[in-house]
Amino acid sequence: MRLQFLSDLHLESESFDAEPAPGAEALVLGGDIDTSWDALSRFRGWPVPVLMVAGNHEFDGRDIELTWEPLRERCAALGIDLLEQDERVLTDAAGRRIRVLGTIRWCDFDLFGPAKRERCLRAGGYFARVMRSRIEGREFDAEAVREEGLACRAWLEDHLRAPRDDCDATLVITHFAPSLRSADPRFGAQPGTASFCNADDDLLPLADVWLHGHLHCRHDYLAGNTRVVCQARGLQAKGETEGFDPFKLIDVCRRRRQRLHQAHAGLPRRA
Repeated sequence: MRLQFLSDLHLESESFDAEPAPGAEALVLGGDIDTSWDALSRFRGWPVPVLMVAGNHEFDGRDIELTWEPLRERCAALGIDLLEQDERVLTDAAGRRIRVLGTIRWCDFDLFGPAKRERCLRAGGYFARVMRSRIEGREFDAEAVREEGLACRAWLEDHLRAPRDDCDATLVITHFAPSLRSADPRFGAQPGTASFCNADDDLLPLADVWLHGHLHCRHDYLAGNTRVVCQARGLQAKGETEGFDPFKLIDVCRRRRQRLHQAHAGLPRRA
């Protein structure tokens, strides 16, 4: 299956007209499309199915728990399939079945291990204050972000470790990155990076392709046999759009010769 993938368009402030990529069988939106949600209407009537995971900025100034339902309704009215701890199966033109697992996967601040968690949480407080969000009547601070991130992680791990022999490949879509390898080269490995990347490297072998956004840069690398792609546009004023190719196609196919249950056997869970 050939996918067009767009994320971090920030259409609440950026000027960008998305167009369908020739040859794409589906469009994936990786979050931070528009803080106001208004520009989501640009994807109404798209010629191929549209899947989306939310980004952190879809929740700016909102209550996290109270936002999911209206965001789902907004997306559904536009023909966008919003995935949050959801699984779908898509069939491509060749008849291959692609299992899709989607979640925002908030950061848990364990990128550098438990010993450095507190320092990363302190750095993450800045980004939580920028969002100005709440959850269950309290501030959506770094500790609350971590709690949500761990729930996303648990769901994703459980589903990835339950192989689907009736599917030909597994695609994971998250907003936050799954590895330090996806860090923005402008900033590298510093405590604030844990607000953008998770240490989900142990889960990568369980997927064939992993798409993410959040970092305002592009990545396309192999982690073992798993292809990891970030296709974020970012902000033009900061020079982040240079080299962005909105028509890039990503082919989702199985990258291992072993059967999935064999590949999964013996992989330890993260402590």
